[in-house]
Amino acid sequence: MSIHSVKRSQNHLAWDNSIPPVLRVKSGEEIEFDCLDASNGQINPDSDSSTLAQLVFTQLDQVCGPVFVEGAEPGDVLQVEVLNIETAEWGWTALIPGFGLLSDEYPESTLKIWSINREVGYAWFDEEKKIKIPIKPFAGEMGVARKEDGAFSTIPPYNTGGNIDTRHVTVGSTLYLPIEVPGALFSMGDGHAAQGDGGKIYHCRTAIETPIKVKVRLTVLKDEKKSRYVKTPHFNTTITGNPHAQHSNSTEDFYCTTGVGPDLRQCARDAVRSMIDYLEAEVGLNRVQAYMLCSVAGDLRLHEVVDMPNYVVGMMMPKSIFA
Repeated sequence: MSIHSVKRSQNHLAWDNSIPPVLRVKSGEEIEFDCLDASNGQINPDSDSSTLAQLVFTQLDQVCGPVFVEGAEPGDVLQVEVLNIETAEWGWTALIPGFGLLSDEYPESTLKIWSINREVGYAWFDEEKKIKIPIKPFAGEMGVARKEDGAFSTIPPYNTGGNIDTRHVTVGSTLYLPIEVPGALFSMGDGHAAQGDGGKIYHCRTAIETPIKVKVRLTVLKDEKKSRYVKTPHFNTTITGNPHAQHSNSTEDFYCTTGVGPDLRQCARDAVRSMIDYLEAEVGLNRVQAYMLCSVAGDLRLHEVVDMPNYVVGMMMPKSIFA
């Protein structure tokens, strides 16, 4: 099977269906993406807090691509299997004035440069205090072009993906995206070495930002049943230490639906409604049964709440209950 590659220089700063693809692949082929960090290379291992005052914000959150997938048509679903992610040996976290959930309380610029120990899989937050962060890398940005003409910022998430900032879409996970334009025009970027749950509730709006190299497999699904309920990003993932398992170190597979939009309550309603659609289509429950199951077994989580104007709320259902 052919393995293709997308370079760091092959990037763009808006979701726009008029951007010509940098690569054409067949459905089921693998692509390696080499992505800069979210600062687009403006921050490096030698940077300090003074660098933040010089950031060109219009250059942030670039994505690499787009990739045209042959056979992809509006109404299909793009399956994105995350096969491998490699971070750089460094990363950064910043307090940037005007950004983050508590931005009004933290007006000063602060930059932390991390050393990432990829061999042992953690980074020290404070070695003297013995605080270390497990490395669980993922790409914050994965999406396809929107059907609407024009340029749409890469900062907020959309129904077609983009800046969903969901830490559970990591190696071994599978993301499903609704296709709105011929070829899908898939792009990705915004590497993170680690991030707290709740996504960019981000206390300070940045995770451990880092350049990443990612290998994904892109497959077009022409499944009418799946197309009916995948109207926003959905994903399969495995989580260790979940509340539904008998032992804290047990692993659990989840299917997650999402709600995306400018109203947080409506996003939550949409995520639950989408899970009901999934349970009706794939498990054979009626809508009353599915709604009750969401209430007793589903986890409703905030994935992204600072990249305005849109939020991402996820409804995660443990698959073990169907055994």
